[in-house]
Amino acid sequence: MAEGRGNDYILECEGLSKSFGGTKALQDVELHIRRGEVHALVGENGAGKSTLMKAIIGLHKADSGTILFEGQPYKVNGPAEAIKKGITMIHQELNPEPHLTVAENIFLHNEDMNGIFLNKKETNRKAVQILERFNFHISPTMLVGDLTLAQAQMIEIMKAVNTNAKLVIMDEPTSSLDNDETQRLFETIHQLKEQGVSVVYISHRMEEIFSICDTVSVFRDGRFIDCKPISEVTEQSLISMMVGREVGNVYPEKNCPIGDVVFKVEGLTGKGFSDISFEVRSGEILGLTGLAGAGRSETMRAIFGLDPLESGHIYLEGKEIRNRNVKQAIRNGIAMVNEDRRKYGLCLYRSINENISLPNLPVHQKGLLLNKAREKTENKKYADMLTVKAASLDADAISLSGGNQQKVVLAKWLMSNPKVLILDEPTRGVDVGAKSEIYNLMCEFAKQGLAIIMISSELPEVMAMSDRLLVYHEGRINGELFQEDIRSGKVTQETILAKEFGN
Repeated sequence: MAEGRGNDYILECEGLSKSFGGTKALQDVELHIRRGEVHALVGENGAGKSTLMKAIIGLHKADSGTILFEGQPYKVNGPAEAIKKGITMIHQELNPEPHLTVAENIFLHNEDMNGIFLNKKETNRKAVQILERFNFHISPTMLVGDLTLAQAQMIEIMKAVNTNAKLVIMDEPTSSLDNDETQRLFETIHQLKEQGVSVVYISHRMEEIFSICDTVSVFRDGRFIDCKPISEVTEQSLISMMVGREVGNVYPEKNCPIGDVVFKVEGLTGKGFSDISFEVRSGEILGLTGLAGAGRSETMRAIFGLDPLESGHIYLEGKEIRNRNVKQAIRNGIAMVNEDRRKYGLCLYRSINENISLPNLPVHQKGLLLNKAREKTENKKYADMLTVKAASLDADAISLSGGNQQKVVLAKWLMSNPKVLILDEPTRGVDVGAKSEIYNLMCEFAKQGLAIIMISSELPEVMAMSDRLLVYHEGRINGELFQEDIRSGKVTQETILAKEFGN
């Protein structure tokens, strides 16, 4: 029987390997988590982090190796058994029950029963207590399907914390959260530490890792690279270990001419926003930031024809246009990459080829039929342009890493030859290497004359990539900031945060 390292460690993994067909997802990896610590797992998409966590909670069965939990051999046949033993996981790609209420989701598989019936009154009462603990002001009887992505993510976090776990695995927990919600999550993590609960924290956001974590383990290409106290590493040394080489500045130098006004809106009002006016020029990246629910995404959804506009005017190249639906928006030269690519951007169980083709079928038509040869040639051209890494274009989109999925979404919209490209959280859940590639692509698109609107909750990202920055507060624009003032230090993260909170 395997022996543990002692009472200091709650989880010990040794020699774990896992293959899927001919692909080695994990190769003889190790991981040691101390009690009451926040342990970061970092690595590029495909490095093996999520595969290892899924092996721990029983979604995958390791081909070889041992796992000890609290010093004892550990084996489970699924997440439900893992939860009973004291391990729970918040997945990056959320899987809530949309037709259940907030309270029912929080207490799913942990319900208060009155005989054979659910005690809804008691469930709602306890849910209110948890919602208040997180300072989260929504009704426990709301359907989760009616929540925003950020709200649904907070519910998943509450659900995990509510299981009284001894080890909580968080996979990109802040990917849809604004700065205020992220701080609330960090407060919860501190509370868990004080209670002796361990947290495994998987994130591509370096500032979070250095802010909240005690220890960091690095993975690359399915292998364990190193484990160090966070105090002994720098952001640059972590990135170098992750990618296996020295990496320069993640953000490229954007050096392209900004031309005439291409896109302009006046007095846009709709659900979640009011009296929004701005313009974007050829070659310009306009950044939008603000707290979750401030109206950024809501404005862009209305512009793209996903939601109705109550009033206002939209102009493209000086001519007023109306986008009553997405089809009209595409015809008018507007493309939008949604923040939730798996829900709105991709058909996960369709091929890369089909995903790129979907909005562009008229381009591939030959009379009434689809010109397959032209389709394949054009799709390959755009996949190559965006360096989509896949075995072939016939591979299903679900088989790709987050970064490559995002590139497929970009490819399909670029093929539509847009004049305005809206990017809502373009690097959400994407590793540092893929982020750098996406930033470079954005600069290339700008050089080609596209007018780009980028929504981002990551202040370092939106500050580095934007020529101008609009700050939203409660459905209105509360400030316009310029890149030259950011570079000079006149505008800081604190300046932007103050405007996000209405100052």
